[in-house]
Amino acid sequence: MGKEGMSQGGAEEIRDGEEENMAAWLLGINSLKIQPFKLPPLGPHDVRVRMKAVGICGSDVHYLKTMRCADFIVKEPMVIGHECAGIIEEVGSEVKTLLPGDRVALEPGISCWRCNLCKEGRYNLCPEMKFFATPPVHGSLANQVVHPSDLCFKLPDNVSLEEGAMCEPLSVGVHACRRANVGPETNVLVMGAGPIGLVTMLAARAFGAPRIVVVDVDDHRLSVAKELGADGIAKVSTNIQDVAEEVVQIHKAMGARVDVSFDCAGFNKTMSTALNATFPGGKVCLVGMGHSEMTVPLTPAAAREVDVIGIFRYKNTWPLCLEFIRSGKIDVKPLITHRFGFSQKEVEEAFETSARGGNAIKVMFNL
Repeated sequence: MGKEGMSQGGAEEIRDGEEENMAAWLLGINSLKIQPFKLPPLGPHDVRVRMKAVGICGSDVHYLKTMRCADFIVKEPMVIGHECAGIIEEVGSEVKTLLPGDRVALEPGISCWRCNLCKEGRYNLCPEMKFFATPPVHGSLANQVVHPSDLCFKLPDNVSLEEGAMCEPLSVGVHACRRANVGPETNVLVMGAGPIGLVTMLAARAFGAPRIVVVDVDDHRLSVAKELGADGIAKVSTNIQDVAEEVVQIHKAMGARVDVSFDCAGFNKTMSTALNATFPGGKVCLVGMGHSEMTVPLTPAAAREVDVIGIFRYKNTWPLCLEFIRSGKIDVKPLITHRFGFSQKEVEEAFETSARGGNAIKVMFNL
């Protein structure tokens, strides 16, 4: 694995006086069950963390509904969840920077630190990545997990455990803004006002974007984007024939040039709109992965020297996310719309709520 950490499956061996560690297991399509979850021995550089806040991601819902997400296929029972924060209960013999009782946010991916990509600092692209709730690796919707200490980030005193868990989705937006070089001279278009579109908007503002326009098909999501600080919004259709007309609408809402567009949906229509709306010399960053293949107007965009950038997860984002939240530059609290406890009934209800969408943005478990 390259590092210690990551919990294992199987029945928990209970020592006298210890509680049984339980977790939410994905057993099949639309089948989640709270069952025992065995923790591995604590390595010298590991910490054992009691989970306190775990959010539901779109990928979790995909796994529940289809047993797969993109090319990742669930072939055997798997513990779900990867957006998480908790309290340290035990530290390994070589851990120097954390103590029992510390509140931490967990970065969910363990890279090998040996391959060229890791050595070049692009560890998010590591082919040996072990990532919470990405088959066959178990996730973190559990009473406790074991994780490498260097991937556990201490929360500032004024940052809650729920806000700590929100560092994971926020990291996607922060990484996207870094990749696209968003700054005080960058007007930003965000395609899609779901959870990732909204955190990308918040990150772009924190990076200094002077003007941000958010586009979606849903009135409620657009109203949320406006409440969270979007300078302009534009309602669009799902019809590819409407792209040209909607680009005019987007430019009117922006009132200035579109320097960077983030496609946080990842469909033919949204990517085509982003490419056409972005001004010459600008950038389009593909964040969402709605379609694995797309037909888009690349040639006209290339003729305008519009750069197309991809992102995959994130790297070295937790310290900055925590600083943005600590300082008040980003407020993630309004994104948390629903909260549930950790019982069988509530786990099922929480995933149903997240899957329905509607007015739900981020569904959070409080353990």
